Amino acid sequence: MGTKTRWGLGVLAVGLLASGSWLGLVHAPPDREMGDVQRIMYVHVPAVWMMLIAFTLNFSCAVAYMLTSRITLDAWSEAAAEVGVVFCGLGTVLGSIWGRPTWGVWWTWDPRLTTVFVLFVMYSGNLALRRFVENPERRAVLFNVSNILTGAGIPLIWFSVKYFNSIHQVQSSPKTVDSAMVLPLRWNAFAFLAAFLFFLFSRYRIARATQSLQLAVPEAL
Repeated sequence: MGTKTRWGLGVLAVGLLASGSWLGLVHAPPDREMGDVQRIMYVHVPAVWMMLIAFTLNFSCAVAYMLTSRITLDAWSEAAAEVGVVFCGLGTVLGSIWGRPTWGVWWTWDPRLTTVFVLFVMYSGNLALRRFVENPERRAVLFNVSNILTGAGIPLIWFSVKYFNSIHQVQSSPKTVDSAMVLPLRWNAFAFLAAFLFFLFSRYRIARATQSLQLAVPEAL
């Protein structure tokens, strides 16, 4: 992706987020049960969606790397993991802000919250592991094997509110919310998607530049 296209995504994300904020704060009606507190859904839910997309992409790239050993796949895996951790942390913080007035606590070891927290810690650990291994090939193998093992827990996040005793509501989507809330939710989802793509491609460029430096043949003295 070219520099202009990448920065165009960044500008698009800012514009969509600004207008999406207006839709969520002004256009959308307050929730019948939670009132205005519910409006945080328009940023919390898209952040979690982006987290799931990033971690799923990371898992796919990790598997593909182990099958092909292509360094570009390792770069995509690293980029997706790091962006996923950012959106995971953002979604967790926003969920905590939402939980305080609705549940009465900032945090509770609910199955949904626990599974997200465990993945946040594990992916952060995988990224930390990557920094401690100097050999590029060994680093890529250890990193992607760890990502495959960690990514196996992604379905638990989705099913945690369906099959476990969870106080977290079921997944919010255009099918489960009021029709007046569909446009703000979808709009902000596309806004977060644009931001996600901007961060992903930017982080990928950094990963590729780092690989080029580390794999470059030293000049003869």
